[in-house]
Amino acid sequence: MRLHPFSSTSGALVAVVATVLVLTGCTSGGGPDGGQAEGQAGGPASGAVEPTSGTAAVPEGLEDLYAQDPAWQSCEQDAGDFECATVEAPLDYADPQGERIELALVRTGGAEEGAPHLLLNPGGPGASGVDMVVDSLDYVVSGAVQDHYAVVGFDPRGVSRSAPVECLSDEEMDAAREEHIDPSTDEGLEQVRESAREYAQACDENTGEVLGHVDTDSAARDMDLMRAVLGDQRLNYLGFSYGTALGASYAEQFPANVGRMVLDGAMDPSLDEFEVSLGQAEAFEEAIAAWAESCLAGPDCPLSGTAEDGVAQLRELLAQVEQSPLTSSDGRQVPAATFVAGLITPLYADENWPMLTQAVADAMNGNPDVMLYLADLNAGRDEDGEYSSNINDAFTAINCLDSSSASDTETLRSQAEQLDEASPTIGRFLAYGGANCAEWPEKPVDEPAPARAPGAAPIVVIGTQGDPATPYEWAPALAEQLESGVLVSWNGQGHTAYGRAGECIGAAVDGYLIEGTVPEDGLTCD
Repeated sequence: MRLHPFSSTSGALVAVVATVLVLTGCTSGGGPDGGQAEGQAGGPASGAVEPTSGTAAVPEGLEDLYAQDPAWQSCEQDAGDFECATVEAPLDYADPQGERIELALVRTGGAEEGAPHLLLNPGGPGASGVDMVVDSLDYVVSGAVQDHYAVVGFDPRGVSRSAPVECLSDEEMDAAREEHIDPSTDEGLEQVRESAREYAQACDENTGEVLGHVDTDSAARDMDLMRAVLGDQRLNYLGFSYGTALGASYAEQFPANVGRMVLDGAMDPSLDEFEVSLGQAEAFEEAIAAWAESCLAGPDCPLSGTAEDGVAQLRELLAQVEQSPLTSSDGRQVPAATFVAGLITPLYADENWPMLTQAVADAMNGNPDVMLYLADLNAGRDEDGEYSSNINDAFTAINCLDSSSASDTETLRSQAEQLDEASPTIGRFLAYGGANCAEWPEKPVDEPAPARAPGAAPIVVIGTQGDPATPYEWAPALAEQLESGVLVSWNGQGHTAYGRAGECIGAAVDGYLIEGTVPEDGLTCD
């Protein structure tokens, strides 16, 4: 999940996979330093899973769609050795012969002819899997995995190239991100509600019927359609962050079709919207403290004293921005919510902490340019002012369909107090999320519930001890819920592990994806 970057109140979740947001160098599929594994005897494997034979069932009414033969061709952009295609899916799975939408896919060409496919999802909700494969594949997946699979990125329904949700123009998005509203006052909360009504109306008018069918369960059904169209009997899948919720939904709906599935940066599907926000508030506060300690131990740190002192100084800076937004060199206003969106972005990977140090130092001197750059990265805004993806709009649309949330004033005020207590630094910026969906034109189609997936092949669930966006506790919770869940942990900082956590995690994931060797349940990597 991700922090809602355009909202003047912020209010909700955080989520884009860290490997996409890494601003400095990293290695793919494990690094050269090597990690030490605990709870492991004779290597990470405790057994092997073999591909299941037999033909997967075709859902009734979808026979023609499951029999599609996509026309793969060179991608329009200069994307190297990639092929692009679209597949059709029903807009509404309850009406399979009704209106249809097109889903965008890209795949690598490095694997041998007839190689199995590995689907990727980077998170969000609302992040583009096509962009992840084209722009960041070597940071995300090891060369050995790329040699074994034809790696496939896709844009889930409602995202980017796949029947996208459309709400605000680029100019309107800029204006919304420059607005500051204080929802702690009655007047401010009413402004929040009015802003939410206007935004919902814009999404309804500009998107149309698609708006009611971009829920996670429908996107997971699309993944089974892709599996069949790609010619695989079982789905091999690597999902990060929100992509773990998408994978868990797939496993719950199609347990017999699960192949080799890895869920990194796990979400707990049993948690409601507020429980997610509360967990993130606590985890981000811990990450801020860890950054402050690291900053003070290094050069050019703008903080002073102890780590606790440094966090207090950061809070003072935020309070100043709340009272008086900063102005960037291009003339844009940087209110507190946009400032916080920039602040959290480098916390997704400790490799990026030096950039956060620079951003805070400059902001203390009145220059918010680096912080705004980070916030723009979070929001998908290019330097020319164009928003290259619809991640902001898709994020809201998907979350509003996936679960309901309280929106009455008394509950919102109580939640705000709890969030502020959990994170005195940024908790208040995660509050009032329930107001975002209160005026949404489409009602929720699902509610939080544990994922069981009885009969599924082993599903590897990875948690990072210092993950600010998907707190570590969610990983053992998901692994416990899944009947075939296998927990792997990394004692590190940042969001997700595979691709940035060293050889121990890399070997465990690669061994499973390539050889079918299941890591030992409870494996811990340092």
